[in-house]
Amino acid sequence: MTEITTVAEGFRFLESPRWRDGRLWFSDFYTHEVTSMREDGSDPRVEARVPEQPSGLGWLPDGRLLIVSMRDRKVLRREPDGTLAVHADLAEHATGHVNDMVVDARGRAYVGNFGFDLMGGDPLETAALHRVDPDGGVTQVADDLWFPNGAVITPDNVLVVAETFGNRITAFDVTGDGELANRRTWAEFGPLPSDRGVAEMLARLQAAGDGVCLDAEGGLWVADAIGDRLVRVLDGGEITDEIKPGTPVYACGLGGADGRTLYACAAPDFHEHARMAATEARMLAIRVAVPAAS
Repeated sequence: MTEITTVAEGFRFLESPRWRDGRLWFSDFYTHEVTSMREDGSDPRVEARVPEQPSGLGWLPDGRLLIVSMRDRKVLRREPDGTLAVHADLAEHATGHVNDMVVDARGRAYVGNFGFDLMGGDPLETAALHRVDPDGGVTQVADDLWFPNGAVITPDNVLVVAETFGNRITAFDVTGDGELANRRTWAEFGPLPSDRGVAEMLARLQAAGDGVCLDAEGGLWVADAIGDRLVRVLDGGEITDEIKPGTPVYACGLGGADGRTLYACAAPDFHEHARMAATEARMLAIRVAVPAAS
């Protein structure tokens, strides 16, 4: 039986767990804090405060932290003295809250957005994926994505992104100049829903891929936001592992000293008003066989 432990609790809604410099980093939407801690949950420290709601995290080649600021649709950069600067402004590009992000070895950030007002109950609209270059320039690199969410870049330069409302995971080849080419379905959980109402779409999804992380054998761990589970998926769609922690989970990341701890962000639901009013979110830890991709 898989052992699942809680290594930290008392948060509001956690997202974007990342392992870096011997610590687990993550965002809490509604305390507006980016926190890091040791692998066992000890020595927590606040790394940044983002009033407009932090989400995706990544690092530039020189080690400076990038943070998605969701509500004002910006990417922030933490300078060596700890101050935050605007790295890029996506307000004229994104059509909803900016959300998760992956940063490549050259410092190019690929940023997704909601595409519509999720918490306001608007009908779903597709969204674009934008590339933020190291100089802060913003370029649209893909469109018509059904809520682009967690993303990774594989060692052979394939960007893999979960489409939460699309019943699928999509892949692109990353070209030398940072464009996305050869779009294809990496894994398909079910047919593309035809409804535009969020509740109706959720009821028809087979899996709602939220946060994701990559292991050393090419397996993609996916937090299924409607299935209360974590699944390990291979290119082509085969599910090799399923972990049901007994709670909804919204993001995951591999880390720990040996890379074999799967961290998962758990909360009772994703509804903004409920999560803002409670401190029920937890960080779970699960030991797995295959370590994180290097």
